Amino acid sequence: MAENVLTAVFSAGGVTKKVGKEIARISGGDFFEIVPAERYTPDDLNWMNKKSRSSLEMNDPSSRPEILNRVENMDQYDTVIIGFPIWWGIAPRIIETFLESYDFSDKTIAVFVTSGGSGVGKSDSALHKNVRGNVTWKKGVQINRPDETVIRSFLNSVL
Repeated sequence: MAENVLTAVFSAGGVTKKVGKEIARISGGDFFEIVPAERYTPDDLNWMNKKSRSSLEMNDPSSRPEILNRVENMDQYDTVIIGFPIWWGIAPRIIETFLESYDFSDKTIAVFVTSGGSGVGKSDSALHKNVRGNVTWKKGVQINRPDETVIRSFLNSVL
């Protein structure tokens, strides 16, 4: 499809990673997994426990979980597709860490989300505040499985 595309995903359970890898394959771009410095355990992800790590992070707007790895040469990409599961109706805080870690000036950013219950909602537009520079934002979509037809339609709207 297009050149200079990066698909960067945070995946807690593996679903988002599968979709992201398929997006990277179809787009002909690169794939990057956003890995937390401290991996999430099943207890950390227990959204019903108000004291679980994910609950504490999501209840603290200033929380920025550390990322273990970095994208090499972010400046080489024209389009960055960011994938994440919906947590508490929005992006996990680690996505804010990712967005605040790079200069996205003159890039196109699009998000895709995975969710068992809610759609994209305001999760993509809420992230605009975390990005500096002149960025072109594309409308976010929900893609819950690596469906080639759905992914091609999404990529046609982004690239």
